[in-house]
Amino acid sequence: MNQSNTQDSAQKDAQTDDSTVQADLQTQQVIDLQMSMAHLEMTVERLDAVIARQDKDLQTLQRQLQLIYKQVDSQDTETGIAPFDVMADRPPHY
Repeated sequence: MNQSNTQDSAQKDAQTDDSTVQADLQTQQVIDLQMSMAHLEMTVERLDAVIARQDKDLQTLQRQLQLIYKQVDSQDTETGIAPFDVMADRPPHY
């Protein structure tokens, strides 16, 4: 009887140890997932800031391009830059 109590106690201790190890592994996995999530959130925030800045830069460039088009359209061809004509402006070696 004493031997059977000792075996039962050893089995219970082994099960408790297995449960503790499994709980520790699950806790570590949760911690790892939380850390990965935090890194991903930081990356998303940085990318969002980059996209917002690029959008602002793109809008500025589009406005500048519109102004340049307006200036080119409003220029007189005699006083401004004449349009390029491939046949009239051939290089001399042709």
